[in-house]
Amino acid sequence: MIAVDGPAGSGKSSTARGVAAELGLRYLDTGAMYRALTWWLISQKLDFRDPATVARDARRPVIEVTTDPANPRVSVDGTDVTGLIRTREVSNAVSAVASVPEVRTHLVVRQQAILASACAAGDGIVAEGRDIGTVVAPQAVVKVFLTASEDARAERRAADLAGDPGATPTVTRGEQKRRDTADAAQSAMASDAIKVDSTALSLEQVIGLIVQVAGERGFPLAGHPAWTG
Repeated sequence: MIAVDGPAGSGKSSTARGVAAELGLRYLDTGAMYRALTWWLISQKLDFRDPATVARDARRPVIEVTTDPANPRVSVDGTDVTGLIRTREVSNAVSAVASVPEVRTHLVVRQQAILASACAAGDGIVAEGRDIGTVVAPQAVVKVFLTASEDARAERRAADLAGDPGATPTVTRGEQKRRDTADAAQSAMASDAIKVDSTALSLEQVIGLIVQVAGERGFPLAGHPAWTG
């Protein structure tokens, strides 16, 4: 198992998908699950800013994710929301939802089950998000903490928003700082993680670096107990 952590806009999703494709592994975007719950709360006109409301309703929607790095999909109660969860509205609300302890407890258990299933099947998996190397998958063979300059991360988040017809694809420094502050409690770097600053690196270079590290760590090893918990 490979864990990829890092702040918003650091390139975790593109990097993790690329590494998974390169090594023939499965891929899990844990952030998509928080986004899916956030989208559902908004669609139901529930107050996502109220922790009590979020905690009460966090288990109501059925959130499913696929682990194909070539075509990761997300559904809520059978409806495909893969594109809908990437809007600016969801992006600006997801930190508030993800910070609710009951949400994290519920979704971390779901995420660990997905990871365990992939490893038990012998597929191996790359998981990305926050607290992956410290909470979700501390057993990961390779742990990477991916970061970049504030400006670079803001530009990448703006690029992500470009696909949202209802959003202006610009992320200000203030907005980036607010997102970083909101996510700080879930953005710890594992003590045994390798820190990679992607500011001056291309996506291909970052993927190549992680693949190289994985090879040096002997990943994937035949019969390696990638998941033991």
